[in-house]
Amino acid sequence: MKAYSLDLRQKIIDAYLEGKISQRQIAKRFQVALSFVEKLLKQYREIGSIAPKVRIKQTPTKLSQEQLKVLSSIVSDNNDATLDELRILLEQKTGLLIGRSTLGRMLRLLDLKLKKNIVPHRKRD
Repeated sequence: MKAYSLDLRQKIIDAYLEGKISQRQIAKRFQVALSFVEKLLKQYREIGSIAPKVRIKQTPTKLSQEQLKVLSSIVSDNNDATLDELRILLEQKTGLLIGRSTLGRMLRLLDLKLKKNIVPHRKRD
C-alpha cells in the first residue's frame, strides 16, 4: 500500500492544530482510518516530522536456505503436484508446515513454476 501524500498529512495536522475538531471527525472528513490519524499525530509530537516512515529492515523469509533447497528438490521431483501436496511433502521432509500462500511466495522467490500435466482436448468432428 502506498503511503499517504505529504499534502494530505499536512492537512490532517493543520485540522487537528485548529483544535475545533476531534481525531475521529478528522478521520471521517479526510476518509482515512482513525488509527492513521492517531499514529500521524503521535509521530508529529514525538519526531516533529509527518513524512512517511521508510522501511529499513525486510521481513525474513519463512524458510531457511537449506529448507529452500529441499523445496526446490521436491518441486523438481513432483512438478505436477498441487500447492497442498507440496506443503505436505515439505512437512514430511523438514517438519515445517507452511501455508499455501507462503509456499506460493517461496516458489516465486526461487523462480519456480509448477507445470501441470494436462491432456489437450481433441477436436470434435
